[in-house]
Amino acid sequence: MLRHALHRLILAFPVMFGVLLIGFLLMQVVPTDPATVRAGPTATPDVIAAIRADLGLDAPLHHQFALYMGRLLQGDLGVSIINNVPVTQELSATIGPTLELMAASLFWSIPLGILLGTLAAYWRGSLMDRCIMAVSVAGVSVPVFFLGLLLIWFVGFQWQLLPFTGRGGPLWTLDGIKAIILPAITLGGVFIGPVARMTRTAVLDVLTADHVRTARAKGLTESLVVLRHALRNALVPVVTLIGLQIGFLLGGAVVTETVFAWPGVGRLAVGAILSSDFPMAQGTIIVLSLGFIVVNLVVDVLYAALDPRIREA
Repeated sequence: MLRHALHRLILAFPVMFGVLLIGFLLMQVVPTDPATVRAGPTATPDVIAAIRADLGLDAPLHHQFALYMGRLLQGDLGVSIINNVPVTQELSATIGPTLELMAASLFWSIPLGILLGTLAAYWRGSLMDRCIMAVSVAGVSVPVFFLGLLLIWFVGFQWQLLPFTGRGGPLWTLDGIKAIILPAITLGGVFIGPVARMTRTAVLDVLTADHVRTARAKGLTESLVVLRHALRNALVPVVTLIGLQIGFLLGGAVVTETVFAWPGVGRLAVGAILSSDFPMAQGTIIVLSLGFIVVNLVVDVLYAALDPRIREA
């Protein structure tokens, strides 16, 4: 198990390096000049040239990237061009709310998706199966921002049941719980459909296996047969999908945080890109990419825990 985890961890380093390189190059092709943004619209060419030299933007591209990697290895993500605040300070204030939002959305969507998929597989071909699959398709088809706007309009504005702007506080407070409900429903709503469909397919394959028929022949109850012998063996492809979907949730979190004015990394990334704050944009790209890589690493380790055959691969 440990050797498998270390192997996956080593493979993550070149992936992260590629992300850093691509993110750096993308910032170079943006037409806006960071020196012009920092100097302001009324700055003279001499002032802009001096700022470019101070930021190192007049150096060759490979030299800029080497300096950028050197600062990253020292934990220095730079300083925001707009508000002159260290990028690490801004990120440290926004990572917590983003993790809270993702945890709250996964807390209810994963169990519900697995439950619906298991019920649809067990009652295959019934009205329940058709209804669950219809809900799953609808959940996949509805965009994140559309679901968020619907919840804001009806639950927040028309009925005034829950707040829909900003973060009310930490999750262990009542105001924090109320404020996170609508964003968590919005972000987790698009997660239920894929999990339910994959769970249904995986459980259907396992229910026809020999060990399930043997368990039934021994006189075990249907709940034990489905939960212990069918669902557990069907979780490997489900975990695969969950890992991939959690990565895509990072993209959905950007939209959700923007719609609900949630003070997370996604909203910070949108603001940095719109204001041409390149150090801040690069910092948010690093955090979001690192989150995606960590999620996939955890999924790889879970593979080995669920299926011992993978440890030997």
